[in-house]
Amino acid sequence: MAEIQTVTAPLFLNQANSSSVNKHTPAEAQETFKQALSQAINNVNDLQKVSAEKTELLAKGKIEDLHDVMITGQKASITLSATVEIRNKVIEAYQEIMRMQV
Repeated sequence: MAEIQTVTAPLFLNQANSSSVNKHTPAEAQETFKQALSQAINNVNDLQKVSAEKTELLAKGKIEDLHDVMITGQKASITLSATVEIRNKVIEAYQEIMRMQV
């Protein structure tokens, strides 16, 4: 039986402490956002890969736990749907900012 690692990392990391607010330069803020976004996209990609691998192994008869395969598939699907919705909101916010009068 093939062994596949399950990826269970949060989509977004909360780096701000509620008791203190860190002051960042725009460049630091951009880098922090870039890293968080990149990590989130990589997590979504990893979940999709694991789901595809488990589905393939189930089809080949190497995995007999259908529940695990279905749960992994649902996690990947929900994570991808949430990522697409977040992307849509970011695009919508960007378009709203572009419409602002300066």
